[in-house]
Amino acid sequence: MTLRSFLRHEAVLGLMLVIVLFLLAQQSDKFFTTANILNQGRLMTEVGLIALPMTFVIITGGIDLSVGSILGLCAILLGVFWHNLGLPLPVAMVLAIVVGGIAGLVNGLIITRFKVPPLIATLATLALYRGLAEGISQARSVRGYPDWFFVLGQGEVLGVPTQLWILVIFAIIAAAILGLTTFGRATYAVGANETAARFSGINVDRTKLLIYTGAGLISGLAAVIFVSRVSTTRSDMGTGVELDVITAVVLGGTSIFGGRGTIIGTAVGLILVQALKNGLALSGVKGDGTIVVIGLVLILAILATNLFSRNGDG
Repeated sequence: MTLRSFLRHEAVLGLMLVIVLFLLAQQSDKFFTTANILNQGRLMTEVGLIALPMTFVIITGGIDLSVGSILGLCAILLGVFWHNLGLPLPVAMVLAIVVGGIAGLVNGLIITRFKVPPLIATLATLALYRGLAEGISQARSVRGYPDWFFVLGQGEVLGVPTQLWILVIFAIIAAAILGLTTFGRATYAVGANETAARFSGINVDRTKLLIYTGAGLISGLAAVIFVSRVSTTRSDMGTGVELDVITAVVLGGTSIFGGRGTIIGTAVGLILVQALKNGLALSGVKGDGTIVVIGLVLILAILATNLFSRNGDG
């Protein structure tokens, strides 16, 4: 029945996506052009990458509000390591991603060792990491990166944006881990019933630590791609990203109560949100209106899924 409920939500969301794409295509002849589609793939990569580990986080019944701040911190440190400390850029890139992993590990330790609720823990580290980014940057940006670095965020492979290939590869890996491995089963078990998971021999704390650390690492990778795409580093990078990520994941059918969710659902949710942002902008709808529409779509998707779930259970 659990599998049927997954498919039911994804079917509803898929139908909603088709309807939205059809309606938006009627509003602008630029919407379904190859150039626009590829550009939207480029723009949604950072949010998409972070949404993958966030799916794991929310399946465990947790939340990570600090991912946007981790992205901002790693972006700043990439510039500092390369420009200020004189490290080779590839080394600076790796170190920035490692810092993201450490930040995620800190989140995990606060949650597992000190039993702080994930919402409170990551709300605190959201402020901490953003404050560190602003303090380190001192409102200064770093520019002048070498041309080869821009291949990651502005280049193409076989006519497709480089970072979109990265997103697809990571999505396949995440889907395989979640759906085919013992770690994926442990993730679902922790979210469904943490106490039962402990009694069944699952190392709950280790599972959570790995997931939050992974979220930090991927946020660091997203930071490197973001810097490559916009050609500069600023301390406000990643502001609000966590809300876009959580919206895509929840819209994709991952339950905030834990124990339910798929990478496929997250991918469809991500595409739907990006399509709405782009299509409404091309139609002349202002930013505030776009937010309202995305909120309404999120509510409709959740209500429709709950309605079908009740009918199925009945």
